[in-house]
Amino acid sequence: METYGKIILIAMPVFLLLVLFEKWYGWYRGKETVRTLDMISSLSSGVTNVTKDVLGLGIAVISYEWMVEKLAITQVPSGALTYFIAFIALDFAGYWIHRIAHEYNFFWNNHIIHHSSEDFNLACALRQSISSIVKIFTIFLLPAALLGVPGQVVAIVAPLHLFAQFWYHTQHIDKMGFLEKIIVTPSHHRVHHAINKEYMDKNYGQIFIFWDKMFGTYQEELPTVPAVYGITRPVHTWNPIKINFMHLWLLIKDAWHAQSWKDKFRIWLMPTGWRPADVAEKYPVYKIEDVYHFQKYESGNTKTLLTWAWIQMVSTLLLISYCFGNIAAIGSPDIFIYGGFIFLQVYAFTELMDRNKYAWIWEIFKFVFGITVLIRTGDWFGMSNLFNGAFYAMTTYLVLSLFVAFYFSWIENPRAVQTEK
Repeated sequence: METYGKIILIAMPVFLLLVLFEKWYGWYRGKETVRTLDMISSLSSGVTNVTKDVLGLGIAVISYEWMVEKLAITQVPSGALTYFIAFIALDFAGYWIHRIAHEYNFFWNNHIIHHSSEDFNLACALRQSISSIVKIFTIFLLPAALLGVPGQVVAIVAPLHLFAQFWYHTQHIDKMGFLEKIIVTPSHHRVHHAINKEYMDKNYGQIFIFWDKMFGTYQEELPTVPAVYGITRPVHTWNPIKINFMHLWLLIKDAWHAQSWKDKFRIWLMPTGWRPADVAEKYPVYKIEDVYHFQKYESGNTKTLLTWAWIQMVSTLLLISYCFGNIAAIGSPDIFIYGGFIFLQVYAFTELMDRNKYAWIWEIFKFVFGITVLIRTGDWFGMSNLFNGAFYAMTTYLVLSLFVAFYFSWIENPRAVQTEK
């Protein structure tokens, strides 16, 4: 927990700077690919994901260490080869986990957040799941376990493998010559994120593209078919926590409404998007039919809202940075209380970004939560050791945040809801 928190503490400012650089570069080149509220939504999704991971909010049905202990038939020699094998094994596993997430209804819920942006940029790479609490696909690391690759090697390589998937989420890099035949490039991944019928469910590879060529899921980016991004059932919200459970909620409702008991059970493992015929007819869900003619989600942003959204995002990053840098000092169970506040913080300000008329209620919850911590402890999780005015700084922030939420909810609320067509 603490080690991973320190790794994220170093990675966060690097990713943020690259995201901001891409926005500036797009403006400079006259090819804007980053909308501000969409970017902040992506950043807030990244915050919730790393918070979940750092707090260890996940249960592995089968642990990798158990597989090594029980199933290893040899042991690779220590050194560079061990790390290389671990990297290849992780990429092989990643291909199949990724593919399953796209092809089966239940598992799509764990991945929908990553595809929910209607833009394609570095920020959307940070849209990662918080709904994958139970991990059942460790079995795909069986090749590494059979070779006896130590668990600590996999633990070191896994974050590197994940971070290496960040760079290719961009529209500013064209095809890359011979590298297109070996690694996943921006061109390959633009295909993967597209909702054009020519591109759907292709290019699942994470680092190496040869898995897709090997297993028949490769598709080249076509010059005559410009990629259109998002998901065919658009989420119409900036709130990443809502997005994480949106598809699951639809499946629950569909299973409840289905007349056939067979449909109630099979819906979970049917191909992604499948719905019982009777439910689809009685409870239709908007789906984009013409990918070249639909309106991207907007929520009526103004300069004041954009400014406040940035203030909230920066505040969130500062709060989470303090948390990750002081995990041991904060201790348990306070670290989980802190994590709960971060989730509430993200939920409250992204509801405000959505111009939800009830956003102020979530801000009240956050205010009561935060003030309770401050009153009961006289501090903000030991932050007074960092600077003397921590108590008053957090109190001022919570009060200001509450009043600004009232302002946007009741005074400046020109909600511009995208209508379904």
